[in-house]
Amino acid sequence: MKISHIEHLGIAVNSIEEALPYYENVLGLKCYNIETVEDQKVRTAFLKVGDTKIELLEATGPESTIAKFIENRGQGVHHVAFAVEDGVDQALAEAESKGIRLIDKAPRKGAESLNIAFFHPKSTQGVLTELCEAKIGS
Repeated sequence: MKISHIEHLGIAVNSIEEALPYYENVLGLKCYNIETVEDQKVRTAFLKVGDTKIELLEATGPESTIAKFIENRGQGVHHVAFAVEDGVDQALAEAESKGIRLIDKAPRKGAESLNIAFFHPKSTQGVLTELCEAKIGS
């Protein structure tokens, strides 16, 4: 698999509205996009740091994986997302052939209309790993 860069860091928060003042007023970052991904039961807010993004993740319901994460671990870093140049499908197949446990057997649509897929943290040294399609020019 060919990783071009860290696409974003996902951070689980109780409330985007409560979290944004820290990122905007203290760190000086600017939120450029807030959207809801219905099928993942999550609301996201994106901020840029150089070429990397921070994705704030807020659960939209108690059955959301973000709600369960916060309940078990509290707010904080949820996942690391890597942009892959050779396609998420190919990267999933390669990782699975190397013994990586997949959460997603096929890519699905995520925030910002990216094709995404996750590796299970039990096979990635405890880090929830997301793959994203590399956008042309990113």
